[in-house]
Amino acid sequence: MIVLDLCCDRDHRFEAWFASGEAFENQLAAGLVTCPHCASHNVRRLPSAPYVQTSSHASPPAAMTPTAMAARVIDALRSAAAKSEDVGERFAEEARRIHYGDSEERAIRGKADRAEMIELIEEGIPVLPVPPDKDDLH
Repeated sequence: MIVLDLCCDRDHRFEAWFASGEAFENQLAAGLVTCPHCASHNVRRLPSAPYVQTSSHASPPAAMTPTAMAARVIDALRSAAAKSEDVGERFAEEARRIHYGDSEERAIRGKADRAEMIELIEEGIPVLPVPPDKDDLH
C-alpha cells in the first residue's frame, strides 16, 4: 500500500491509499478517483517525499495483516471523527448545505439512516459511514 498526495482542479489537497502507483494510474484513467471535497474527477498526483531508511541496522517494517490494517483504518476514522463537528440528526441536511455551498466547508459527523446515506451518495456528496465506538453503543 502507498499513500499518495493528490490535488483536484479546485486546489483541494488530499491523501489516498493505493496498492501501487500503477493502481492509482489505472483507477484515475477509469474515472474512479475523485476529490472528497468537491467530487471532481480532474485529480493529479502531487510530489511527495519517499520513505528513506535512516539506519542500515533498522529492519524493514513488518507487513500488516488485513485485520490489523482494518483496525488501523477504523482507528484513524474515529480519530478524524473526533475532530469534526457533531451535527447529530441534521447530518444529511448539513452535508447537503456544505456540498452546495450554503454552509461553510468543514468536517462534520452525525447520524443518518441507510436511505439518507444512499441519497447523499447518489447526489455525489462524499460521505463515509464510520463504525460506532464501543462507548457510543450505550
